[in-house]
Amino acid sequence: MRFHYHRAMPDLLTLDCAGRPLCLDRPRIMGVLNVTPDSFSDGGRFHEPETAVAHARAMVDAGADIIDVGGESTRPGSEPVSVEEELRRVIPVLTALRAELAVPLSIDTSKPEVMRSAVAAGAGLINDVNGLRAPGALPAAAESGAAICVMHMQGTPRSMQREPRYHDVVGEVRAFLAERASTLRGTGVPASRIVLDPGFGFGKTLEHNVALFRGLPELMSLGYPVLVGVSRKSMLGAILGGRPVGGRIMGSAVAAALAAGYGAQIVRVHDVAATADALAVQVALGRTMGRPTTGER
Repeated sequence: MRFHYHRAMPDLLTLDCAGRPLCLDRPRIMGVLNVTPDSFSDGGRFHEPETAVAHARAMVDAGADIIDVGGESTRPGSEPVSVEEELRRVIPVLTALRAELAVPLSIDTSKPEVMRSAVAAGAGLINDVNGLRAPGALPAAAESGAAICVMHMQGTPRSMQREPRYHDVVGEVRAFLAERASTLRGTGVPASRIVLDPGFGFGKTLEHNVALFRGLPELMSLGYPVLVGVSRKSMLGAILGGRPVGGRIMGSAVAAALAAGYGAQIVRVHDVAATADALAVQVALGRTMGRPTTGER
């Protein structure tokens, strides 16, 4: 199937983040702020609220357009935490960031209770790796007034990397995201509040991830903004010959620029300054496909 691309359509130039709009006229950077003791890349570094707020401030100064706060690790093999513990980790940080930063804030959670409390504390985007499949998550997100990013994941964080299998990874991921977007629209959520994430590394082998990355244009055909998160992930370590997490900064920045070249509107990253440089070069010298005219909104 052939697609014809142009720049983002006018009605989706701005993502409605509950009062703090995120303009999508160029690729935007989502800075990762894990307030956890065990995340795969930076677990424990920003566990204390004061350190987390300082890091968020530094990311915004380096070029982050939105800050994604997460209080539960979703690395392969991770164990879930209680609602109470997740709230204890994220609410003080969101409250402080809401008062200090002008950029939109995101909450990385799959729990409806956390979604509601986080939006009340200042989050303008709900970023759910479970695709709103937990009981109560769909109505909580739909009624929040916040933007919603739904991600594809095969399995759970605890089990997702145990022999993931697909007949057609691009087609299956696309179908899942299309169904989730359609379900949200059916609850009254407008397109201006919906973002799609193919979920690189979440129940996918290196081969799946590569095929999915190259298939990004097919996901763009759904007509919604697409978020790509490959920063520091094991797929980059494998591509780089077994490089450890700390040695994947350059690869992460290149991958973000390539994703933007395919039309991704948001890239979720740990290394904001390097990504900002890569995107500036990509925007100036590269060719951004944008979104296809054959959307299914």
